[in-house]
Amino acid sequence: MAEFGTTQRTAAGIRTAEIDEGLRAHMNKVYGTMSVGMMITALASWAISGLATTTDPSLAVAQINADTYLNSFGGAIYASPLKWVIMFLPLAFVFGLSASINRLSAPTAQLVFYTFAAAMGLSISSIFLIYTGESIIQTFFVTSIAFASLSLYGYTTKKDLSGLGTFLIMGLVGLILAMIVNIFLGSSAMSFAISVIGILIFAGLTAYDTQKIKTTYIQMAAAGQTEWLGKAAIMGALSLYLDFINMFMFLLSFLGNRE
Repeated sequence: MAEFGTTQRTAAGIRTAEIDEGLRAHMNKVYGTMSVGMMITALASWAISGLATTTDPSLAVAQINADTYLNSFGGAIYASPLKWVIMFLPLAFVFGLSASINRLSAPTAQLVFYTFAAAMGLSISSIFLIYTGESIIQTFFVTSIAFASLSLYGYTTKKDLSGLGTFLIMGLVGLILAMIVNIFLGSSAMSFAISVIGILIFAGLTAYDTQKIKTTYIQMAAAGQTEWLGKAAIMGALSLYLDFINMFMFLLSFLGNRE
């Protein structure tokens, strides 16, 4: 009887060690996939902004500053009705991937995520025309430090953040509505308030989503649902990617120096 109990405890210990090791590998895959997505976004954004501008006045359709102009491609993506399609294209990818993840294989879902990251790069490429390169880099490093700290807190804390997540998601819905309203109002005071609130919401969501990714893995691994784990890593990377990008954009609008 004692031997049976010892065997059970040993088996449970081995199982716990396997889950812990698997969790570390899972989180590495989440952060790795997210990081590749971020690099794709940065490169796409920088390249597209370069293709959209010219220093030759004869090719210009609009002037940005003293010696930089929008060419015909830039005019199409930044100053025509096409800009609205480009603005909401990443949102369509997010909804599409979330709705179809059950039907996709893990490699296909990963490819869709990287395509989404490129679309996001197109969507935010105008930051290279609006803000100085120095302020973009500085804001990126500030965001990286904040993101790493908040994600580490979400991973290590013993506090249940699920209640905070519900509150933050409700706040996010209100924030989106306020942003839509301000498109028509154009209020600088409202823009400032939106930036500050947005930073706080996505800071909280970073910790919440990290804890959710961790607990989801533990539950799935304990239940033996290994098939879904590859897709869960991609969806986790998507959640953290969105947290990072949004926190970066709100910080940039708050701290960035304009050209």
